[in-house]
Amino acid sequence: MGERVLDDVLTVVAELVTNAIRHAGGVTGFRVRCLPDAVAVEVSDASPLLPVSPGTPASTPGGFGWLLVNKLAHRTEIRTGREGKTITAHLPLGAPAA
Repeated sequence: MGERVLDDVLTVVAELVTNAIRHAGGVTGFRVRCLPDAVAVEVSDASPLLPVSPGTPASTPGGFGWLLVNKLAHRTEIRTGREGKTITAHLPLGAPAA
């Protein structure tokens, strides 16, 4: 795994965990898996509500974490249930997301 991929994985982990703590009742599960062509980062939280990208102006701090996750990942999945949700971000092992 290249340094750029590792940086992207750490950024996605930080964003998803921070969002779970700030907006979704806390982290209830965490897993990182190496797949043949990607690294899958899974973070579960206590809220069934889907993440949103607020329409904040660029001059306002915050509000860009979910956008960043979706830019770095080549695919994101959200599974919801009665106990909350799990967000899985798939980060490519090849070239970084553009």
